[in-house]
Amino acid sequence: MKKKWEFYEVDETKIEEISKKHNVSKLLARVLVNRGIIDDEDINVFLNPTRKDFHDPYLMPDMKKAVDRIEIAIKEKQKIIIYGDYDVDGITSITVLKRFLEERGLQVDYYVPNRLQEGYGLNKEAITQIAENGHKLMITVDCGISGIEEIEYSNSLGIETIITDHHEPLEELPNAIAIIDAKRKDNQYPFRGLAGVGVVFKLIQAIGMRLNLDEKEYLKYLDIVCVGTISDIVPLVDENRVIASLGLKLIQVTRNVGLKSLLKAIGYKNINSMAVSFGIAPRINACGRMGFQGEALKLFLTDNIVQAEVITEKLNSYNAERQAKERIIFDEAIESLQNVDMNNLNTIVLAGKGWHHGVIGIVASKLTEKFFKPTILLALEDDIAKGSGRSIPGFDLHSALCTSSKYLEKYGGHEMAVGLSLKKENLEEFKKAFEEIAKDYNIKEILPVIYVDSEITASDMNKETVEQLNKLEPFGEANKTPIFLYKNLKIDSIRALSEGKHLKITLKDNNCMVSAIGFNMGNLADEYLIGDKVDIIGTLEVNSFNGIETIQINLKDIMKSI
Repeated sequence: MKKKWEFYEVDETKIEEISKKHNVSKLLARVLVNRGIIDDEDINVFLNPTRKDFHDPYLMPDMKKAVDRIEIAIKEKQKIIIYGDYDVDGITSITVLKRFLEERGLQVDYYVPNRLQEGYGLNKEAITQIAENGHKLMITVDCGISGIEEIEYSNSLGIETIITDHHEPLEELPNAIAIIDAKRKDNQYPFRGLAGVGVVFKLIQAIGMRLNLDEKEYLKYLDIVCVGTISDIVPLVDENRVIASLGLKLIQVTRNVGLKSLLKAIGYKNINSMAVSFGIAPRINACGRMGFQGEALKLFLTDNIVQAEVITEKLNSYNAERQAKERIIFDEAIESLQNVDMNNLNTIVLAGKGWHHGVIGIVASKLTEKFFKPTILLALEDDIAKGSGRSIPGFDLHSALCTSSKYLEKYGGHEMAVGLSLKKENLEEFKKAFEEIAKDYNIKEILPVIYVDSEITASDMNKETVEQLNKLEPFGEANKTPIFLYKNLKIDSIRALSEGKHLKITLKDNNCMVSAIGFNMGNLADEYLIGDKVDIIGTLEVNSFNGIETIQINLKDIMKSI
């Protein structure tokens, strides 16, 4: 698939100034400028975040109201229940708040809805059960901002609710006693990008300040807060970067028995943002996806190492099961597209029997990435088709569903990701309507864009360069791993690895040899010949093999030199 390479327009004078003033390489300074980090204070916080860089939690909407109510609960030893989500953000949010409040002497229960049976967010059946168990105060984490009817129902049962959330609110807010969400229209908090667990961290920070606790009493949870923040793919800038940076250091020496067991199981040499995103997060999320959301929470809450190891094995098995189901659905989807002229399609809408609700969203993402078309996958159950959709930049998926809503039973989400259900009898009409809507967007004209930070040469292919760039860690949303262009390289060898899946290539720049690996790019092995001159873009990394470290390029794209 052809991709568009975009280059940043930058002020060379500013790059030179930052390089000298902050004693960093010009390459690192260029990346900072590309990210819009140009003020001295912002650069200092970005490169060297400290615990002093947290914002005042009492700037968040309703924070004082929430702390006032929780302080009453602490004084009166009231029983509290936390209502959270089943993903990593929700699980870590419950863990942090429950442990912190229990250390303040409270009895704290929790409720996590089953993804497959109850779906996301508050529901009246769960609230009825909470009321029957005698809870008078409920705190939501990573959910609740859109639960207008459910909060009214809670009120009618005598349950007071504090909402902590980070999702976009509706025009009307629920009638809760406090709603802590930096995305509220009346928000005065300087950063809107916190994950749900980040909002919970601000709540325990505020409680700690009210109770005159030593700051270590809430800072000690930054390892768990970091896991939830990185996993939820929120922008790793501003306060999220402080959380992630300090939290990763704390993870190295974590005292959380369950997290320690999970770290051992994933087998990553370096515990960085990649280890969290690709090692920890999938295993925790697999619990919710497969309908066993409670197991991940038990892992983080246990203090028994033997129990932690048993639960960790369960998480590994759930993740393996998730991967197997994912492969089956992906293969069936690809097979159903074999005889379809993809060039004449603007969208992909597929439905299958037996497709697992918990994983079709991941497969939709993979198909979207592979074909660069808005994709909706639906699981057929009796007369209902229920599923998930993923989009490409430039196509508003939620708006498209609004336009075709007459064919749908339920839908929700945002521009890039949605959930939906419809009657099976309306499926074909919906597919036609969805395709027609996409035609107006000129989907075929939209190319995937790769943003290139800088051109590099042989002089940059060294460990010192990589170590400088690692100062930008942790990488994530809004702080992607820098991508570089290397031009006019001659192919010395090229082959496919792992049964044709990956690409291994060595290239010559005069007397310098450059090694590159292209994951999921094995199909390109037949498109280039030894001796071809090519331009490549990718990330710089250290490859360690048999005790020998070399610098290699992790390919993102390749094309013949002009």
